[in-house]
Amino acid sequence: MALAGGLLLANCSSTEVSLDYQPGLSQGAPGPRKMSAGRFADMRREGSYYIGTVRTPIGTPLERVNTKIPVEQVVRNAFAHGMSSRGMLAGRGAPYVLTGEILTLHTDQVIRPAAYAKIRVNVVRVSSGQVVFSRIYSGERENSAYLPGSGSPVPMLRELVSRALQDVVDRALDDSALRARLSPTPPYGPDIL
Repeated sequence: MALAGGLLLANCSSTEVSLDYQPGLSQGAPGPRKMSAGRFADMRREGSYYIGTVRTPIGTPLERVNTKIPVEQVVRNAFAHGMSSRGMLAGRGAPYVLTGEILTLHTDQVIRPAAYAKIRVNVVRVSSGQVVFSRIYSGERENSAYLPGSGSPVPMLRELVSRALQDVVDRALDDSALRARLSPTPPYGPDIL
């Protein structure tokens, strides 16, 4: 039985896709230019390029969906584009670096195409290495309009996973709590007034 399953998986094709961040889709407000984009660790326990599988309604794998570059780089690039579109990307010498862990970045299609993203986002103070902010953000997209047998679902899956990732990026960068950590208010003291 395991041999038969392995043969089925070996017979399924593989397609490479590019994921994109589209600044025009978000309504992000400008933020403080104080961060650079750092490393995002892939914690998914999948291959660095794998993001999903197209399956028949009974679960037989038909096509693997992979990214053209490692998922770690895809996510870093998405956050860099998101920061740049908001005027938040500072480059070298930035006082903070945005890092994180990719917990989920997955797309699938059995009956309905769907995509899921879950990323822990950390803001690290460069001077001390201290994590000053950490939160998990999630995004999920689904398309109920797709009809099995109406063509390859891969372009739709690419779009869904791109938008799920963009939802995570936008939620993180527009989070007032994250932004507050970039511009902490000075404590009150006798010399303030």
